[in-house]
Amino acid sequence: MKDAKKDMLWRVYLVYFGVLIFALAIIYRAANLQFTQKEELLEKAKKQEIKYFPIEALRGNILARDGSLLASSIPDFEIRMDLSTEVVSQELFLSGVDSLAISLAGIFKDKSSSEYKSGLLASRADGNRYFLIKNHVKYDELKKLKRFPIFREGKYRGGLIIIRKTTRELPYKELAKRTIGFENPVESLFVGLEGAYTADLKGHEGLQLKRRISQGEWIPVNDNPEVPPRDGKDIITTIDINIQDLAESALARHLEEHKAFQGCAILMEVQTGEIRAIANLRLDPKDGKFKELYNYAVAETIEPGSTFKLPSMVAALETGKIRLSDQYFVGNGKVQYHNRWMLDSHAPHSSFMSVQEIFEESSNVGVSKIITGIFSQNPDEYVALLRKMSLDKPLGIEIPGEGEPYIKDPSDKRYWYGTSLPWMSIGYELTLTPLQILTFYNSIANNGVMVKPMFVSEIREGGNIVRKFEPVILNPAVCSPSTLQQAKILLEGVVENGTGSVVKDSTYKVAGKTGTALVADGEKGYSEKKYNASFVGYFPADNPKYSCIVVVNRPEAGKIYGGAVAAPVFKEIADKVYATQMDIHDEKEREYFAKRSLPAAAKGNYNDLKTSLLAMSYPVMMPSQNPEWVTMDSSRAGIVLEPEYHGTDTIPDLYGLTAKDAVYLTEKSGLKAIVEGKGVVGEQSLLAGSPLIAGSEIILILSDTIR
Repeated sequence: MKDAKKDMLWRVYLVYFGVLIFALAIIYRAANLQFTQKEELLEKAKKQEIKYFPIEALRGNILARDGSLLASSIPDFEIRMDLSTEVVSQELFLSGVDSLAISLAGIFKDKSSSEYKSGLLASRADGNRYFLIKNHVKYDELKKLKRFPIFREGKYRGGLIIIRKTTRELPYKELAKRTIGFENPVESLFVGLEGAYTADLKGHEGLQLKRRISQGEWIPVNDNPEVPPRDGKDIITTIDINIQDLAESALARHLEEHKAFQGCAILMEVQTGEIRAIANLRLDPKDGKFKELYNYAVAETIEPGSTFKLPSMVAALETGKIRLSDQYFVGNGKVQYHNRWMLDSHAPHSSFMSVQEIFEESSNVGVSKIITGIFSQNPDEYVALLRKMSLDKPLGIEIPGEGEPYIKDPSDKRYWYGTSLPWMSIGYELTLTPLQILTFYNSIANNGVMVKPMFVSEIREGGNIVRKFEPVILNPAVCSPSTLQQAKILLEGVVENGTGSVVKDSTYKVAGKTGTALVADGEKGYSEKKYNASFVGYFPADNPKYSCIVVVNRPEAGKIYGGAVAAPVFKEIADKVYATQMDIHDEKEREYFAKRSLPAAAKGNYNDLKTSLLAMSYPVMMPSQNPEWVTMDSSRAGIVLEPEYHGTDTIPDLYGLTAKDAVYLTEKSGLKAIVEGKGVVGEQSLLAGSPLIAGSEIILILSDTIR
């Protein structure tokens, strides 16, 4: 029994010592690796390390409502070369380096052939396996480059390394730039619609296996990624590119004329809230031009001035304590509240004015007397009625950075003064963004229903709709039906009889309100020379289809009033929309234009078409600028020439052009045209809007009719 016990203990001790010796060996080996062979092993690891790298997906497109590209990702390539002897043989390198250097200098024109050759020779001597040839290479350049000496042997014999990237481009450049959005390089984030819908636009990253080479660079193991990226979805906006162009052109011209600092113009569809145009222009001090530098319409909260008199009148009418015919004493247009005087901008035509006349003439004294007469004992009721109109709430639009509205609260004794109520009634001591002001006026046009401004109508993937957006109601009734009807009478009266007469038109009716507000200069108070001039309203007044606001900030050329500075921009936009949107016209007008003998729709050179049409005495609405190319639309109210833009990197839309114009445009784009048939272009072999590759052939089939 004892022998068996000893035998067992001996076996346990043997196992124990065996494990101990093994553990000590591991510790020794680890220490040896850590302290003796560390540098050598780290160097090996660096040379042999392999890991996966993410591949950015192709970002989706942002398109106008008609499918025109507003933002697109253009393929962009980085070209490198493996100059090691293991890949490019000495014989191949020496026989082709001169020709390769000459070819590179010829295509890129950034260095001489000798500079390219010396760089290739030096990198060859160093055994550089990841030598940078050129960044930002276009696809047509890449196709030529693949045929160059040495490179034509491919990756494994010619050392050619192609890294695909993308760059984001705006085909229309500044057009609606702040709304479309872009990447902020400082904060590495997207703004505008690019930021709001980045989750849809960015797609899903792929994976590519890369290995580290001796210079510390990472190169792909295989030509194709192990996990291909999934491209982003496309965003279809509500923007009408032609109206957007008109809005920006008209706004820029008037900003220049009035020497203003900045301004905005927004056109909204009444029932849906769809934004058809939104222009934001600010003076760039670097070159003195107006550009989309800041989203003034969405982000800037301003004291609205007289355009806020409409909410004040709606609040007063809701109490049932006034009628439009009631008379108020306005004296000589001057009244004192506590220690502060309020003045009218113009002397009133009479000492007594009706409520309607007060609003039409935009009398500060009259409006303040109406509001203080009703609410001075209970200002909370006035503020509560403003809140009932949803004027204290942000719109919740998808574009980041919306300004917060501010409506004073009488319970906040720090900021509520004896003069607060009368000054709030005429649009001071409270702030709203231009878009928030427009949304309220749009609700009056929309029979009291306040809808959320809409910038995107659909999201598509592979041409299929994956999400469709419907109008969102923010407030089903901003006021009672009786107040609504009186508010409409007031707005129509401003244009027919009052300060907004500049937008009066014999063809269609406009309803709206002018606004002129002093601009506060921080703690310095109000400057007597800085104003916001605005006009906001809707048209046609008897059957509203569109609402619009124009704000011009700090005009300094002499004119300061909304009726003189902002209203003309409104009228330009409204006239254009009325002339080109057939659904606005009543049945009699549609029948009249349908019976007129007008030429068929066509496209072509602007100067040629204009000369021909005027010579034939056709009534023509010209574009606001002088574009090179236009489309001619005669299916609506007369003939309208619309600007036609052609991007430099995409196939132009040639449908409807004469052979002469089509050949000129294709050759100018670097394409080779093959023309078949006679008439105008009815078909083209390369899809309009697809990437343009210089030197490609495009077949143009002419016919007597166009689509």
